[in-house]
Amino acid sequence: MAPTCVDQLPDDVAVLKQMVIEHQAALIGRQLQIEQIQREAAAAVARREAQIEQIKREAAERIEAERQRHKAEVDALLRRFYGPRNERFDPMQLLLFGRLVDTMPLDVKAVEQEAGEKLVSRRARNRHNHGRGALPAHLPREIVNHDLKDAEKVDANGKPLVCIGYEISEQLEFRPGGLFVLQHRRFKYAPADYQQSDTGAKIVIADKPPQPIEKGLPGPGLLAYVITSKLADHLPLYRQVRILARQGVHVAQSSMCGWIMAAAELVAPLVLLMNKRIKRSKSIHTDETTVRVQARGPSDKLRTGKCRTGRIWDWIGDAANPYIVFEYTPDRTNAWPIAWLKGYQGYLQADAGSSYAALYSLGTIIEVACWAHARRRFFNARDTDPLRSAQMLEMIRQLYAVEDEAAELIATLPDATSEQADAARLDLRQRKSVPVLQKIKAWLDEQVKLVLPRSPMAEAINYTLNQWDALCVYTKHGFLNIDNNPAERALKLIALGRKNWLFVHNDKFGKAYATLYSLIASAQRHGLDPQAYLRGVLAQIMTTPMSELDQFLPDVWKARLQAEEAAKKATSPVGASPPVSVPGPGP
Repeated sequence: MAPTCVDQLPDDVAVLKQMVIEHQAALIGRQLQIEQIQREAAAAVARREAQIEQIKREAAERIEAERQRHKAEVDALLRRFYGPRNERFDPMQLLLFGRLVDTMPLDVKAVEQEAGEKLVSRRARNRHNHGRGALPAHLPREIVNHDLKDAEKVDANGKPLVCIGYEISEQLEFRPGGLFVLQHRRFKYAPADYQQSDTGAKIVIADKPPQPIEKGLPGPGLLAYVITSKLADHLPLYRQVRILARQGVHVAQSSMCGWIMAAAELVAPLVLLMNKRIKRSKSIHTDETTVRVQARGPSDKLRTGKCRTGRIWDWIGDAANPYIVFEYTPDRTNAWPIAWLKGYQGYLQADAGSSYAALYSLGTIIEVACWAHARRRFFNARDTDPLRSAQMLEMIRQLYAVEDEAAELIATLPDATSEQADAARLDLRQRKSVPVLQKIKAWLDEQVKLVLPRSPMAEAINYTLNQWDALCVYTKHGFLNIDNNPAERALKLIALGRKNWLFVHNDKFGKAYATLYSLIASAQRHGLDPQAYLRGVLAQIMTTPMSELDQFLPDVWKARLQAEEAAKKATSPVGASPPVSVPGPGP
């Protein structure tokens, strides 16, 4: 009979007890191993579940951030086209009629590109019309006589000359109220016996004063009207052609393009003088906007049907140099602002665009950021994060409240100098704005850790933190602005016009428009009528030496007008009514 398991057990009780103890210990060890394996498996499952939850949470955050960003972009587009604009928060002519001057040749190709048609000359001849087409007879005429000086009315032998008639040339002009014709009469003189002389008596004729476009149709008033209508009142040239046609005056659009190009070349030295004056400023505001430029095919001959993007920059001087100059460039590279600001040392207030980054690395220009740009980002994030948006907008409101208080304080000091006004503003900023900025910085440092990384609020916070040093510069000087709104407001002149004339056809006309925009914007800055100002400048600038161009600067022009008005009031009798000008009949 085979032995059983019991038979194999030892008979010694002590040995049996030891075997039982060892067996129990082995069982306990096995159980502990099983429990350890179970705990490790459970931990692994938990880790896997945590990883899955983390992936789900990160995916949800990314989806939510993308949703918020897309919603903010859609809302911004809707506001741009359909919403309110504010951010209120509770809590030449050369070939046409002659030539300008020998040093200013008209670019016929550029004119034809801008007009979209061949350059039209009013000197078309046919059997019924020998020379320029006559101006409509219904327009009132004003006679302007041009006579010789008394010393010129004698011949070489001292004998007096007699008047034998005059030559007539007509010029189309404009003044508020409508068109009229200037009839220039140049008197001619000859010896008394010139008809009996066989030697060919010399006939002398009076000169006509230089005109903006020599031998041209438009007078300075009409030039100013066309330019102001196009650039200040945003009236495209083809509409002006129709307006003039209703009055019986037929002018081709290409003719008007030639006028604009000629006028821009005439006033270019004045704008260059304004450039130099702006660079004397302690601080300069600048911004830029786009303008569509009609693209061309090979060799700039064929239209491709597309438009490329040019840029128009504005440069605004301080109170001591109160001018606004626009510059057109074919692209947005930083070479343009670097070239324009060459030699300038001071403060530049602009947005955070990459075009200006290279300027600040030069060490001569100090960056001043714009709180309006920072505020706008938090305002645009209000739909996705209303609480944080409201908190930040309220703190920024406090910064602007200090600026309002400074303006009210300075208004009570009418005799204060600019230095005293700047000192008062600086004192308020140091006492009241700096503590608010410290509070804003602490809030930004805290919230940047809590917001979704790619949300509109995160973008607003990171933008402000990246610009922080430049955003605080304005509190160190009383002459700096809290924002760059002056530059943005100046560019509205371009933005409104762009909606009407849509694009320019070439870079040369982009530069011409920028030149004329400079005079219009600078005149408006001083409260001048840009049309009257342009008329005066165009009527006089061609006979003015370069050394005397400063008399046409808008602030100097305004001061002279005010002095003349004060002199009239001082010499006019008390209670006398101003004279009334009544146009007389035509000749």
